[in-house]
Amino acid sequence: MDRDVQYYQLLEKLTAEMASLHQIDLDAVYKHLREICAILRVCKGETHFFKSIAMERKGEGDTYIPIDTAAETDGVMTRRSEINDMVIGVCRVYHEAGTDPWTEEERRRINLIQNMMLTFMSRNRMQMMVQQATLYDDAGYSNIRMFTSVVNRIGGEQELSKYGAARFDLKHFSLINQQLGRELSDKVMRNFISGLEKIAGEGGIISRLGGDNFVILFRKDQADEVIKYLEGTPIYYSEEEDGRVMVSTNAGVILVPDDFYYHDFGDLMDRIINAYTIAKGGSRGDIVFSDEYMLEQKEKAMRIKQLFPVAIQNQEILVFYQPKINIGTNGIVGAEALSRWYHNGRLVMPIDFIPMLEQSMDICKLDFYVLEHVCQDIRRWLDEGKPVVRISVNLSRRHLVDLDLLDHILSIIDRNRVPHQYIEVELTETTTDVEFRDLKRVVTGLEEAGIFTSVDDFGNGYSSLNLIREIPWNILKVDKDFLPLNEQKTQNRQNIMFYHVVNMAKEIGLTCVAEGVETREQVEILRKNGCEIAQGFYYDKPLPVKEFEKRLERHFYPDKEK
Repeated sequence: MDRDVQYYQLLEKLTAEMASLHQIDLDAVYKHLREICAILRVCKGETHFFKSIAMERKGEGDTYIPIDTAAETDGVMTRRSEINDMVIGVCRVYHEAGTDPWTEEERRRINLIQNMMLTFMSRNRMQMMVQQATLYDDAGYSNIRMFTSVVNRIGGEQELSKYGAARFDLKHFSLINQQLGRELSDKVMRNFISGLEKIAGEGGIISRLGGDNFVILFRKDQADEVIKYLEGTPIYYSEEEDGRVMVSTNAGVILVPDDFYYHDFGDLMDRIINAYTIAKGGSRGDIVFSDEYMLEQKEKAMRIKQLFPVAIQNQEILVFYQPKINIGTNGIVGAEALSRWYHNGRLVMPIDFIPMLEQSMDICKLDFYVLEHVCQDIRRWLDEGKPVVRISVNLSRRHLVDLDLLDHILSIIDRNRVPHQYIEVELTETTTDVEFRDLKRVVTGLEEAGIFTSVDDFGNGYSSLNLIREIPWNILKVDKDFLPLNEQKTQNRQNIMFYHVVNMAKEIGLTCVAEGVETREQVEILRKNGCEIAQGFYYDKPLPVKEFEKRLERHFYPDKEK
């Protein structure tokens, strides 16, 4: 074939590839370019990009070499272009030593190809910069846009059933950051993710959601290795003997079922986020697998969220009262207000709606609703001359972000003209320093207003002595799981700890209340350990208001002494 004809055919193909509106095939571009360079007797071609003239002088920039035959050269053609205010492009092509000089026609054609390469490479480079900015974060990790794109591509082909996915965070990474400093902790994170990327291989992807939070897509046959790695892996950050740290995760995982039909990105993410939330809570371990039960719970939570505002408006939430008993006199000394939902002719128990409301600020609306109704009942009892005892109302930790919480509580109590000594606010222990400070602020304010406060579920979580040393509580409620079941092993750890907690509380001026008391033997344990107040099914279940009023009129439980 005539060289001119061949040149123009290749030039047409090269132009078509470079001008493609779809994904550019770089391999095809470079193939046609090498074929043209062979016709034009170019043995090497290179393109440089510099961000400034100063960087050009230093030779500091990006270099692309699509063709290099490694032949010796004896001539060069250079084409320089200031592409925009920020980028300078330089294209050089080299003549092979020992061959005839380029003709004028060859030089003209080479100049055309150089112009095309500068334009194409600058455009391609700009696309890469845009991609870097939109699909990667500042630290170089791919972001959720990249992850979404990959999942949509695989899901669109209905191939996700071959994959697993996980949403995870690095446990206690803030402590690693404090211990090692920012630079080394970043290295730990990068090394951990790099190790996971090697396991996931080319078929997988890991993207950063922010901070130490990530998502991963991996093939099912890699699941065991991925899970083992997420459970805990030693990560090196220096060559010193002790230059490593154990990194583990909280993770929600799904192994996509074979019959899974992909509609959109939310189909996958809803499942792993729900599992991750449970893993973060710690009730089912650090690694939690998504299943149909979780999906049902998610749908149930959505239904509860939709129905709850109507339930509040229609007064479907009922307040029940569980008595608190002085075990010395068997008299009622107080009660805890508990909510029940009367919906479609049946009572919905707290376990079926409280956990769902706790996932949002809806729980705060419920707490204030209960406080309002408690105050209305107390005011009515006072007006009717009925017996009145102090009623405790639970407040979620979510209230602690409310800087005006104290005012909100007092406004409800005072609007109903309830003497402050008849209200007790129950709050649970906190998990962070910030929450602890807020808790201390709220409890101190309630104490100054003459409202009783109790630390709820003491002994259920990771209770700190600071919780009762620094915060001015009135009452300490011992969780039922902390209560000894029998006296047979009086020297076992649980009995010893219960004895000392009760006596420590009494010595610093706290009233001790035992929750979940169910047997006569437990009552005797309380009596011997000096815990005077009990609450639980042994005496009474939570009662509707009318039933509780009857208990108040009777005042004590004489049958419990028999």
